[in-house]
Amino acid sequence: MTAIEPALARPSNGGLPARRAMVRWAWRLLRREWRQQLLVLALITTAIAATVIGIGVSSNTPSSLDAIFGTANFRATLSGTPAQISTDIASLQKRVDESAHRLDVIENQILTVPGSIETFDLRAQNPKGLYGGPLIGLVSGHYPVGPDEVAVTSSVATDFHLAVGDTWHVAGLTRHVVGIVENPSNLLDAFALVAPGQVKSPTQVTVLFDLPRGVPVSLPNTVQSRSTATSSNAMNPETITIALATLAMILVGLVAVAGFTVLAQRRRRAFGMLESLGATDRNVRLVVRANGVLVGVVGALLGLVLGLALWLAYRPSLETDAHHSVGTFALPWVVIVIAMALAILASFLAASRPARAITKTSVVAALAGRPEKPRAVHRTAVPGIISLVAAFFLLGYAGASGGNGGGMFELVIGFVALTVAIVLLAPFLLAALAKGTHRGPFALRMALRDLARYRSRSGAALSAVGLAIMVAVVICVASAARFGNVLDYAGPNLSSNQLLVYTANGPYGPGGPGNAGAGNAVTTSSLAAETASAMGIAQALDAQRIVELDSTSATIQHAANGRSYSGPLYVATPPLLKAFGIKASQLNPDADVLSMRPGFASISKMQLVYGNYFSNGGRRGPNGFPCPKTDCLANPVIEQVPALPAGTSAPNTVITEHALHQLHLNAFVSGWLLQTAQPLSAAQIADTRATAAAAGMSIETKSSIPTSATIIDWATVVGMVLALGILAMSIGLVRSEQSSDLRILTATGASSFARRTISATTAGALGLLGAVVGTVGGYLALIAFSRNDNLDGLSSLTSVPILNLALILLAMPAIAAAAGWLFAGREPRAISRQPIE
Repeated sequence: MTAIEPALARPSNGGLPARRAMVRWAWRLLRREWRQQLLVLALITTAIAATVIGIGVSSNTPSSLDAIFGTANFRATLSGTPAQISTDIASLQKRVDESAHRLDVIENQILTVPGSIETFDLRAQNPKGLYGGPLIGLVSGHYPVGPDEVAVTSSVATDFHLAVGDTWHVAGLTRHVVGIVENPSNLLDAFALVAPGQVKSPTQVTVLFDLPRGVPVSLPNTVQSRSTATSSNAMNPETITIALATLAMILVGLVAVAGFTVLAQRRRRAFGMLESLGATDRNVRLVVRANGVLVGVVGALLGLVLGLALWLAYRPSLETDAHHSVGTFALPWVVIVIAMALAILASFLAASRPARAITKTSVVAALAGRPEKPRAVHRTAVPGIISLVAAFFLLGYAGASGGNGGGMFELVIGFVALTVAIVLLAPFLLAALAKGTHRGPFALRMALRDLARYRSRSGAALSAVGLAIMVAVVICVASAARFGNVLDYAGPNLSSNQLLVYTANGPYGPGGPGNAGAGNAVTTSSLAAETASAMGIAQALDAQRIVELDSTSATIQHAANGRSYSGPLYVATPPLLKAFGIKASQLNPDADVLSMRPGFASISKMQLVYGNYFSNGGRRGPNGFPCPKTDCLANPVIEQVPALPAGTSAPNTVITEHALHQLHLNAFVSGWLLQTAQPLSAAQIADTRATAAAAGMSIETKSSIPTSATIIDWATVVGMVLALGILAMSIGLVRSEQSSDLRILTATGASSFARRTISATTAGALGLLGAVVGTVGGYLALIAFSRNDNLDGLSSLTSVPILNLALILLAMPAIAAAAGWLFAGREPRAISRQPIE
C-alpha cells in the first residue's frame, strides 16, 4: 500500500505538471502554426501600433495645462483699469505671502497688426520667473533687459519685417530688437516681449502662483486651479485616448473571437484525441486560453515596437501641425500599458469563448469532426434588446446632463451597452437573414446558411464591422449637424481667392474687434478715401468681382434660447444681389432676411432685433416671445437663397431693403468683398495688408478652419477601410472553416463560378448587414444623445451626409462582394478528408 499511496494522492487533473505541459503545447502551437494565427497576430500588432501613434498624437496635439499655468498650480486672470489691476495684484499678493509663496506676474497689452484683423500681445514677463518657464523660450539673440529693448516671435517679425538688431516703434516707444522668442507650449502665440514693468497700459494680467497643500486660503473668483481645470474637462486627452484604446481592443476581441474559434475547430479532433488519453476539460481549455494569452503578448510587444518607430518618425511633423514642442518620448505611458493589457485581456477573453465551447462537445463528436449544433438565437436576442434599451436611456441621460459638465460616465456606459447589444443581436440577425433566402440560388442559400450555421465567428465579424461603421456614422452625422447649425455657423470664413477689406470703423475698427466705436458710419471724406484705397487694392490684385458691403445695427436672435446669429448681417443691396446673380424678380418682395444657410427659413421663434434692444437688457414679451415691437421684429420672413456665398465672414445672410424701410434702419458702408481669378499668394496678402494699414483699414483672408466635407470624408474613408479590413480577415477565416465543404463541392463537380458566388455572397452579406447595423446604431446613439437639443441640426434632413451614407451602405458592401468574387474560385489543393493534425 505504501507504494500505491503517492499515485492515489496525485490530483485528478494532473496538477502543475499537466498545466506546464498544456502551456508548452500552446507555445508550440503558436510557433508551428504562426501562419494560421498570423491574422490575429497582425490584428493585435496593428491595433497596438495604431493606439500608440494615435494616443501620442491625440495627447500631444492639444496644448497641455502648462500652456495655461506654466509650472504653477494656480492662475489668476485680471483685467480692468491699471489702477484696479494693481489693487487686485496687491490683494492677491497679501493672501499668498501669508503662505510664504510669491507671484509671477505676466502683463499683456493687445495690439493690432496694421492692416489686418490679427492681433499680438506686448508682453512683460520675467524669463527667469518662478512659474512661467514653459511659456517662454529663446530662439536667437537674448532676452530684453532695458526699457528700450524688445524680443519678438517669428510671426511678429514676419508681419513687421523685423530682424535682430532692427529698431521698432511699438506702443508709442522706439525699441531695439534684441532676440527672437517663442512660446514652446503654443507656437502660434504671437507676442513682443519686453522687460518686466514695461507695459504701461495692460489689457490683461496673468498671475501664476502656488499654495502649500492643506493650508486654507481665501481666493477670489478670478483664480483657477490646475486640479479644477483637469477635473472639469471630462473630455481630456487621457480620457479620449483610453476610450479609443478600449474601442480598438473591442474590435480586436471581436475579430479574435472568430480567429480563435476557427483555430479551435481546426484542432477539435486533436483535442478529442487528447481527452481520450485522459486530459480533462480544464486541461483543454487551458491550451486554448494559454494560446490566446501568448498571441496577445507577442502581438502587444510587436505593436509597441512598431508604434514607437512610427511615433519617432512622425513626431517632427506633429510639432509643426500642433504648433508646440513635443518631447521625444512624450507619450502617455500609463495609457499605453493599459492598452497593451487590454490587448492581452481581449485575446484571452476571445480565446475563452471557443475554449468553453470546445469542451462541451463529446469526445466521439470531436474525433468525428462534426460541427456543433448552433445555439438558439433567442438566448442572445432578449438580452440584446434589453442592452439596446438601456443604451438609449443612458445616452439620453448623458445628453441631458452633458451641458452641465456631467454625463461622461453615462456616455461611456451607454456606448458600451450599445456595443454589447450589437454583439448579442448579431447571431439573431444572421439567422433571420438566412431564413429569408430559402428560394434563392443554391450558392446564395449555402453562403447565408453557413453564416448562420457558424454564427460564433460570423457573429463576431458582423459585430466588428457594425462597430467600425457605427463610429464612422457618428462622426459623419455629428460633423454634418455641427457644420449645419444655422445659428452658430461653422466652417471656413472665405475661399482662397476672396479677400475682405474693412473700413476703419467697420466690424474690426480701431482697437480691434469689439472696440467701442467699431461698426459706426464714417464721414463722407473718410469714406471717399477708404473707397479709393479699396479700389486700389482691387486693381493691384486684378479682382474680377468687387462687392460693396453695407451694414446696419440689426442682428438675428432665437427667442427660445436667446442664441444670437453668428456672423455679419450685411444689407441685400441691388449691387450685392447682382454680383451673385440674384434677380429681384426671383425673391419674395416681403422677405426680411435672405440666407444661403440650409434650414434657416424653417426655424420658428426667430426675431430681428435692433435699436435699444440690448441696451434695455434684451427685453422679451410674455414667455419670451414675441418681443416688443419698438426694437424687435418677431418672426421675420426668411427666404433661402443658395446663390449667396457660403463663407462664415462672407455675406451668406443679408437683411433686405424692405426690412430696412419697415424698421427705419440706416445702413453704412463697412467694407468690400474682393474676388480674384486665382488664390491669393502670401506676397499679395502682405502687400495688401501694408496698403490697408497705410489707409487705417484692415483685411481678412481665408482661415485654416476645415470644411465639414474634410472631416466627414475622412471619417467615411477610415470607417470603410477598417470595415473592409475586418471583412477581409473574416472571409479568410470563413474560407478556412469552409474548406471541407468546398472540397465536397469540388468533388461533386461544383465550378469556380459557384465557389466565387459563395465567397462574394458571404462578403457582401456581412458587409451590407454590418453597414445597416452600424448606421442604425449610430443614429440611435445620436438621436438619444440629442433629445435635449444638444446636437443642433440633427433633425434637419440637410444635415444628413447622404452621399457618405450611400458609400457606406452601398459602395462598401459592393466592394466587399467584388473582392470576394475576385479572390475566390481557386480549386482546393486536395479533396481528401482533413487528417488529424
